Amino acid sequence: MARNPERRNLLADAGLRVLAASGPRGLTHRAVDAEAGVPTGTASNYFRSRDALLGALGKRIIERFAPDEAVLAELGSRKPSLELFADYLRYIVERTTRQPELTRALLELRLEAARSPELARILGETLRQGYRDDVAFHRAAGLPGGAFEVALLHYATDGLLLDLLTTSIDPEIDPDEVVAELVDRLVRNHPEPG
Repeated sequence: MARNPERRNLLADAGLRVLAASGPRGLTHRAVDAEAGVPTGTASNYFRSRDALLGALGKRIIERFAPDEAVLAELGSRKPSLELFADYLRYIVERTTRQPELTRALLELRLEAARSPELARILGETLRQGYRDDVAFHRAAGLPGGAFEVALLHYATDGLLLDLLTTSIDPEIDPDEVVAELVDRLVRNHPEPG
């Protein structure tokens, strides 16, 4: 298997563009090669199977969604509170809607994983590690609530993102207002840290 990380990322980014534009049925090694502008067969040297390609795309999405350390530092300098929790969640929504093709590609991957046990295993590991990292961050930041509340907010935020990036039930909704209400209603019964 080829080992050039820059080429691997180039191919993965091309695969994400294909997936977001054409869905899983349009995602082939050949389509990735064409999108990346590389010789035919290059993608299959990096990703031996379709499931390996799809799993790598999930990991690449998570890498590209990584938060800006300066923003985290600014947020982390504040006293833990429900408002801070809402601001962290707003930052997640802002990052994921700023790159809608990545969020749509992740949604496509999750749907495809429902049809492919091997992809479900690969993508599931990536998603569960991301969740564990979120819980650890949440605890380290001293935010109200715990692992269950983080899970609830994942479920709710996934629905919000689906609505914002596809056909909306209410195109006039204010995402900031939704985030504030989600945090308040899902975490309200937990005492403020501190």
